[in-house]
Amino acid sequence: MTDNNSIIGVINIYKEKGFTSHDVVSIVRKALGKIKTGHTGTLDPYAEGVLPVCVGKATKLADHIGADIKEYRAEITLGITTYTEDIWGEVREERDVCSNEEEVKNAIMSFKGEYSQTPPMYSAIKINGKKLYELAREGVEVERKKRLINIYEISGIKRLDKNRYAFTVLCSKGTYIRSLCRDIGEKLGCGACMSALTRTRSGNFYIKDSVKIDDFKNIVQEGRLSEVLLGIERVLENYKKVHISPKADKFAANGNKISLSYIAEKDIKEGDIVAAVDAKKRIVGIYSVTGEFIKPVTMLI
Repeated sequence: MTDNNSIIGVINIYKEKGFTSHDVVSIVRKALGKIKTGHTGTLDPYAEGVLPVCVGKATKLADHIGADIKEYRAEITLGITTYTEDIWGEVREERDVCSNEEEVKNAIMSFKGEYSQTPPMYSAIKINGKKLYELAREGVEVERKKRLINIYEISGIKRLDKNRYAFTVLCSKGTYIRSLCRDIGEKLGCGACMSALTRTRSGNFYIKDSVKIDDFKNIVQEGRLSEVLLGIERVLENYKKVHISPKADKFAANGNKISLSYIAEKDIKEGDIVAAVDAKKRIVGIYSVTGEFIKPVTMLI
């Protein structure tokens, strides 16, 4: 049996349709012996794809791993609007689709770049302490504040049938693909909803490297967890590393700020976010450079 205290890292799970993100976290926790577990970004039950799951002390890194860049393969159905903004919700309205293929493609591409997006009612965003989807289930619809999001790239637009198209979106954190489909439909004047969604990338986690739930269970049972558990060093590979002197070990152990005089690297500047490495080559935490010190943001020891 693996020592739970030694399990620290992230598992790139492929969430299949029908599972909630919470379901996946519970399955991973149970398989690993009820260790602390959490995901880095919700996927709807009908969506599938990349769901990074943090385990052990790596759960402290969820906000840092919650990637700024995500990629999806989405499907849009024109002429139908629903209360949930996806094909599985109650139909709100059906309209004729008069746009030709070129017009549809142009409408989809027009959303490339920054735009202010109104999030869906069926979302986990809180207003006055209550989640929007809870209000929606009570039949209450409230005004939502628009959020500036960024669609970095739209590619691979393909017509599937008369009113269905598929396309790939590379976007910023906080983007709702359901709402993007809604907005595309509004621009075309016929309405639309999302009819399929696969997350193919979340930050540095890609679908080609993900593991399905049943395969994950078998890997754990066979004692091969190390094959799919990505360690802290790998998870934080894009962070600038600073090495602290052994003289500063007590400061790190107590979660105190550390003077730059104890840092080997001299090319860091005010505001940098860095991963601090101790003499034992352990990443002890995430720090911000403030004045003449690095101050802890998230401790890992």
